Amino acid sequence: MREQVPAAMAGERLDRFVSLLTGRSRADAASLVARGAVSVGGVAVTSGKLRLTLGDEVDVDAGPEPGPVVEADPAVPVPAVYEDDDIVVVDKPAGRVVHPGAGNVTGTLVHGLVARYPEIAEVGDADRPGIVHRLDRDTSGLLVVARTETARQRLVAALAARAVERVYLALVHGAPESDAGLIDAPVGRSARQPTRMTLTERGREARTGYEVLQRWADPGCSLLRCRLETGRTHQIRVHLAAIGHAVVGDDTYDRGRKRPVAVPRLFLHATRLAFDHPITGEPLAFDSPLPDDLQAVLDALG
Repeated sequence: MREQVPAAMAGERLDRFVSLLTGRSRADAASLVARGAVSVGGVAVTSGKLRLTLGDEVDVDAGPEPGPVVEADPAVPVPAVYEDDDIVVVDKPAGRVVHPGAGNVTGTLVHGLVARYPEIAEVGDADRPGIVHRLDRDTSGLLVVARTETARQRLVAALAARAVERVYLALVHGAPESDAGLIDAPVGRSARQPTRMTLTERGREARTGYEVLQRWADPGCSLLRCRLETGRTHQIRVHLAAIGHAVVGDDTYDRGRKRPVAVPRLFLHATRLAFDHPITGEPLAFDSPLPDDLQAVLDALG
C-alpha cells in the first residue's frame, strides 16, 4: 500500500504512521520497518524513528494479516545444530513448511519450535514467532531463529544491513557462459498470479551472486553456489529462471520443461549461514552438506 504523508502527520515517526496506515499494532509496524518492508520516497528505511515530512510517499509491503497464535506440537522435530539462550540455528529438511500460512496451519517448523522453546511464542509475530528469515517448503538447509525479542530485532537489522552470509547450492538447467555473475533485478509479487513472484519494476531490490562449481554438458546442467545479498521471496528461483537457468525440479518457475536429470525435489539447499551473534557479537558460521537425496543426484552425474 502507498500513502502520502498529510499535514496532520508531518513530523510523526515512521513506525506510528505505518501503524495507523495498516491498522496493526505499533510493535508489528516497527517489525515491518525493521525487516525492510517500508520505503519512503522509494528508498527502504529500517528505522521507525525517522520523522516524516509533508508529502513524503510511504510504501508498505505489509503482507497478509497476522494469523492465530501458534500452538505447540512436540511431534514436529526440530533439527537444531546450535542453540543458546538467544538463538537457535536449524537445519531444516525439505518438505517442512517454516510457519503457518494458506493450506499449512499445522505441522510447521514453528509448531515444533514453540514446543521445544516455549519462550519463542512471545517473540515477534504471533503466527510466525521467532522467525527472522525463512526457507521455501522444498528448500532444505540452515536458518536462524530468535529466542528473545532483542535477538530478533538485531537479527532483522543485520539482514537488512546485508551483514548475514547466506549461501545456497543449486543445480540448474544449462550452463551459464560466465564462471560467476551477479543478478541485480527487483522482485515482486506477480499481478496475474499472486502466488508467484516475478521480475518487476514495482518490486523490491534483489541481488543474487552466483559461481559455477561444475558443468555437465551431457545431460546439460550445472551446479551453482549462490549468495544472497538480499532476501526476497523465491529470489534465487526467480533470478535463475530469468537468466534461462532455472533450478532443476522447480515446478513453479520452470513448469513444462524436460528435466536434464531426475531429481526427487527442488534442487536447492541453504548450505552456509554466517553472522555475528545478536547479543555477544561473536562471529558464528554454520555449514550444512547436501542431504542424501540431493547428493545422490550429483553422484549419479559423476
